[in-house]
Amino acid sequence: MTSPATTLDRGEFKNEPVRDFSKPENRAAMEQTLKKVAAELGREYPLIIGGEKIFTKEKTQSTNPSHPNQVVGIFQKGTVELANQAIEAADKAFAHWKIVPAAKRVWYCFEVAEILRRRRFEMNAWLCYETGKTWTEADADTAELIDFCEFYAREMLRLAGPQKLVPNAGEKNHLVYIPLGVGVVIPPWNFAAAIMGGMTLAAIVTGNTVVVKPSSDSPTVAAFFMEILNEAGVPKGVVNFFTGPGSTAGEALVSHPKTRFIAFTGSMQAGLRIGEIAAKKQPGQIWIKRTVLEMGGKDAIIVDEEADLDSAAEGVAQSAFGYQGQKCSACSRAIVSEKIYDKFIEKLIPRVKAMKVGPAEDGNNFMGPVINKSAMKTILEYIEAGKKEGRLLTGGGAKGTDGYFIEPTVIADIKPNAKIAQEEIFGPVLAVMPAKDFDHALEIANGTEYGLTGAVYSKNPKKLERATEEFHVGNLYLNRKCTGAKVGVHPFGGFNMSGTDSKAGGQDYLLLFLQAKVIAENLAAK
Repeated sequence: MTSPATTLDRGEFKNEPVRDFSKPENRAAMEQTLKKVAAELGREYPLIIGGEKIFTKEKTQSTNPSHPNQVVGIFQKGTVELANQAIEAADKAFAHWKIVPAAKRVWYCFEVAEILRRRRFEMNAWLCYETGKTWTEADADTAELIDFCEFYAREMLRLAGPQKLVPNAGEKNHLVYIPLGVGVVIPPWNFAAAIMGGMTLAAIVTGNTVVVKPSSDSPTVAAFFMEILNEAGVPKGVVNFFTGPGSTAGEALVSHPKTRFIAFTGSMQAGLRIGEIAAKKQPGQIWIKRTVLEMGGKDAIIVDEEADLDSAAEGVAQSAFGYQGQKCSACSRAIVSEKIYDKFIEKLIPRVKAMKVGPAEDGNNFMGPVINKSAMKTILEYIEAGKKEGRLLTGGGAKGTDGYFIEPTVIADIKPNAKIAQEEIFGPVLAVMPAKDFDHALEIANGTEYGLTGAVYSKNPKKLERATEEFHVGNLYLNRKCTGAKVGVHPFGGFNMSGTDSKAGGQDYLLLFLQAKVIAENLAAK
């Protein structure tokens, strides 16, 4: 194992480029890896608690949303007792991990990044098979995880260094950041690599230990990440892998008195429930639990009459239907000036109709399946509601007989208070809404309980300046799409019911996993 001191000077952070699959060598590598990983489908994976592999009597299965009869992985149904055991194991490991020098913890992050680069196409393939991500979406997910490794490692080096304080005569003062303790990481399925790994790495590079409870729709991706952590040499018990029902074992993880923090990304309802449980003091609990909650969105793109309509139509289409609209940052509302409303629609619809929908492992498809049968049912119900609330322009139903495929759907003439204009659908459904003027457009944009992302297309600098001040979202984009935040470039997190504005991938993020301790020494006492 290489010494940490010889590997920490890696220069300034740079985002990992996404692979270009139009290049024959990249296509060949992806096709070959998909075949390799296909041979591993259906394996059984244990719980990993304190480094010990544990199997339970009851099992659960993860399946391929492109081919629902295909089992991706078999997993253990963890109990409340095992959840408590996982927290205790993490607590035991914390006693040692918290005193590991920051440079050594950072080295582990860099090592994970190098392994991910080497096994990149494997992670991509698991994302394709388990979460229905097309090649480009899967590779972007993996690239973002590599970015989190590299960015958070550098941030920890910065926070581990001397912190500036105001001098005080006669005293020697310094501030240090220390870890919180045991955390529970509850990631979503839609960024099963990046968000799962990013939250985990942020927690452990700062000196905490964790129990990772992946989504029941993407446990195999998390299990593969555990394999990478093991290959990197991360000590046993620092990261514990737990699968089981959220309503029982999941709540036990959150409510345990030794749980110090919870990092969660998912729905508003689940996030609020976690906040509620965490806020209640348990017997033996000696701290206020910290929650890092990243929740939903009802994101809007405003298209002004002074916009480049070709650019706006492309940005809306990409934002609305990339990864089947299953991004919390996805554009689900296009708010369009009535002066160019019909022209915009004329440019948008051909782009949407040209989108190819099919199995995620086929590199020619732009859209894959939605995540599961329940999601498909809910999305189709929203589409039916939307047909009654507006005018169906394209799409509107399921596609094919195998897999959870839904046509990219655009419904126009939607009013601001309509069901599909207010509720998070999390699928390939776009509501197009007319606005009388820019004031009205901003009013509509801000008229939901969320505040995650938004975008404005306009060539008018004054309108863009107004949007900067008045469009109340955590991530606002001007004359570009509202998806595709880059680590370090666009720290990500929203307002209102979109979460605690945790700004993942930003300079504030690691502070959520740390607490500051100040030491003041009277020099005259020497």
